[in-house]
Amino acid sequence: MCAVLSAVCYGTNPFGALPLYEEGVNTAIVLAHRFGLAVILLAVIMLIKRIDFKVTRHEFKVLFSLGVLFAASSITYYQSFHFMDAGIASTILFVYPVMVAVIMAVFFKERVTAMTVMAIVLSLVGIGLLYKGGEGVSLSMIGIVLCILSSLAYAIYIIVVNQSSIKMSSFKVTFYAMLVCEITLILYSFTSPELYLHVLPSPRAWSFAVWLSIVPTILSLVFMTVAVHHVGATPTAILGALELLTAVAIGVVVFGEMLTPRLIVGILFILFAVMLVVLGKDLHLRTITHAVSRLWHWR
Repeated sequence: MCAVLSAVCYGTNPFGALPLYEEGVNTAIVLAHRFGLAVILLAVIMLIKRIDFKVTRHEFKVLFSLGVLFAASSITYYQSFHFMDAGIASTILFVYPVMVAVIMAVFFKERVTAMTVMAIVLSLVGIGLLYKGGEGVSLSMIGIVLCILSSLAYAIYIIVVNQSSIKMSSFKVTFYAMLVCEITLILYSFTSPELYLHVLPSPRAWSFAVWLSIVPTILSLVFMTVAVHHVGATPTAILGALELLTAVAIGVVVFGEMLTPRLIVGILFILFAVMLVVLGKDLHLRTITHAVSRLWHWR
């Protein structure tokens, strides 16, 4: 249940971001308020739980890299909302498990299985279907590139966490990563036309900023931590696919985005690719090939 709640919470990013865009708030300001509020709340949690704030020089280097990577992933992801539907952006972002598998194989010599190769092919086919869009109108190439860069930054973020030797509370890791992320976002804000960070324009805007800091950030983290502790990383990662369903549902129901049969097939291909990477050797190649064949004929 916690894994489901974590995925659903993270999938509500568009629900908070798009209304802020409608009020004229740019990407830098949205993210700065989201992570700034989250840092404050996490600091309060650490004080209540009496978690030590001290870190070593080595730990800070790792946490600094995590913060910069998370900022890069967030900036490119939120910028993509300006060029494509939020549900489609969220779908493309979810190819990061495939990227993790490729990077681990190339740079850390993990064995590439037939499952991994098939997952990569399926994810590329799925992205290709999404790129064609609906009714013959292609999606923005800029939006697709931004989503791919966001996915890559998040994949590297996961690998850094996996390969680093630091051991500390997940609250502490997230607090420092988000603190560096917030500083990076403030620096990034100076590249915007306004050249500064200003206060959000209305109480409605503040309510959506608070939503972003609590629901898809802190709550998602807390539920994910509990889920991994009780059921393990694999089931939690599989249920993470509900992020996509949540984002697409919000895009269609709340923002009136188009959901065509072609886009549905693209989403299914990417979800299937991600599940191949997560499940790995627990699946049989013959069963997978048969399922892919039936999916393609259904299209």
